[in-house]
Amino acid sequence: MGTEQAAAVEISEPLLHQDEAAHDKITPVDGDGEEFERIPEWKEQITFRGLAVSAILGTLFCIITHKLNLTVGIIPSLNVAAGLLGFFFVKSWTGVLSKLGFSTKPFTRQENTVIQTCVVACYGLAFSGGFGSYLLSMDEKTYKLIGEDYPGNRAEDVKNPGKQVSSLGKYLSISFIWSCFKWFFSGVGDSCDWYPADLGSNDFKGLYGYKVFIAISLILGDGLYNLVKIISVTIKEICTNATKHQNLPIVIEVAVKNYNDTSKLLVEQKKRDKIFLKDGIPFWFAASGYVALVAISTATMPLIFPPLKWYLVLCSYILAPALAFCNSYGTGLTDWSLASTYGKIGLFMIASLVGSHGGVLAGLAACGVMMSIVSTAADLMQDFKTGYLTLSSAKSMFVSQLVGTAMGCIIAPLTFWMYWRAFDIGSPDSPYKAPYAVIYREMAILGVEGFSELPKHCLAICCGFFVAALAINLLRDVVPKRVSGYIPIPMAMAVPFYIGAYFAIDMFVGTVILFVWERINRKDAEDYAGAVASGLICGDGIWTIPSAILSIFRINPPICMYFGPAASG
Repeated sequence: MGTEQAAAVEISEPLLHQDEAAHDKITPVDGDGEEFERIPEWKEQITFRGLAVSAILGTLFCIITHKLNLTVGIIPSLNVAAGLLGFFFVKSWTGVLSKLGFSTKPFTRQENTVIQTCVVACYGLAFSGGFGSYLLSMDEKTYKLIGEDYPGNRAEDVKNPGKQVSSLGKYLSISFIWSCFKWFFSGVGDSCDWYPADLGSNDFKGLYGYKVFIAISLILGDGLYNLVKIISVTIKEICTNATKHQNLPIVIEVAVKNYNDTSKLLVEQKKRDKIFLKDGIPFWFAASGYVALVAISTATMPLIFPPLKWYLVLCSYILAPALAFCNSYGTGLTDWSLASTYGKIGLFMIASLVGSHGGVLAGLAACGVMMSIVSTAADLMQDFKTGYLTLSSAKSMFVSQLVGTAMGCIIAPLTFWMYWRAFDIGSPDSPYKAPYAVIYREMAILGVEGFSELPKHCLAICCGFFVAALAINLLRDVVPKRVSGYIPIPMAMAVPFYIGAYFAIDMFVGTVILFVWERINRKDAEDYAGAVASGLICGDGIWTIPSAILSIFRINPPICMYFGPAASG
């Protein structure tokens, strides 16, 4: 048996390493004499056109992320859209230059992977930067919205931030035109004032308080369940892999002996491993980079947020790598990043430690530290996996992540400034309510003050919804998969409690369309649903740019519509 395994390796080794000195060519595994494509060096994978396209797409996706952050507060994965649009832009670029008579370098999958990595890093800062959550929670408008006399809501805890490609393209256009059409119809909506007579519709001592805290309890229940679940899955997977590692040679032996195709897969895997590990990042470089960032943050963050002492920043950075590992591994297993949940853990811990004198501001700032580290780690791990599958260099992935992050540091604030100038951000009557700004600030206040100041019976109701979130998640995992698809996700249920039903209606309409599509043609639905969804999201997001420009120049929609009771005339 040992001989058979050695023979398999012997046959495959020359195919893999025909020329050990030349790393840019690898011969085939099928032995038919046809060579694989040339694998570019890591520096060749990072091109000027790729970075230019990354900057354009990074700007677009920052705008889309801000819009989703400020309206519904939930950000779907836009990696598919980034990859498709990157492919579309560069292919268009090379096509136009070729017709003009210029010679162009061929567009490789490695270059497309670099573009995707750079774009994800760029728009990731629009999310983890807290522009729709913890950063806005420090704003004076959010402070006043909660109520200046609300217990634990102190004026000192305010920090003003400053005044498939054809399907994707088609539905992007449709979504853009629809958003443009909706702009022509402006309405104030209707308000159901069934609160006590002496309370405003946004008073946390009335119904508004119940709505916000019910949403918080559902979010925390869902986050806690998934956190425990992912940690359990992670530990189980690590233990299983440790057991399997001892038996791995036997499994490979049997596979190679019984299935000829498996040996080809093994050789292919070796090839991927070699290319991916060839340009590895030294441990000392990663460690020294992290230590440098810790030093910079520990020195500067207390200057920006005085209640957040330097030793609290240092503790956050010491704890963050362990949480980043858990989140990265969990995201790989479940395709669900819990960065915001880890951020809430930091928020509660620091807010309660600091107490009433600056605990809200310190907790929100610590939430930002935790979210930025944990979210970036998970994004990079996903990009590394994509790079591994596309035979891209790990070093080019890392460099593109750095470039994308640098772009995001400039693009994310600038695109947010566009929203800030053009729209009434954070107002309950605005389309851009920034729901998570209020929720995060209330969480921080809760961490400082405890439960004593909640509205009457609010704690009991919230406990009920918290337990319900745990039970619903458990039920989703226990029942068969065909049934679990009809059980709602508590996190998605929480958002309409605060922002209203319009988002839920949109989601329901999309679900019905996808359901009918799957019944008519399941294969097409599986192949194109992601591209269609990406196109709709991108089209709606792109419309924000002309809408913001019109708003800045005070150009109002030409049609105003109001829906109300007949008696109101």
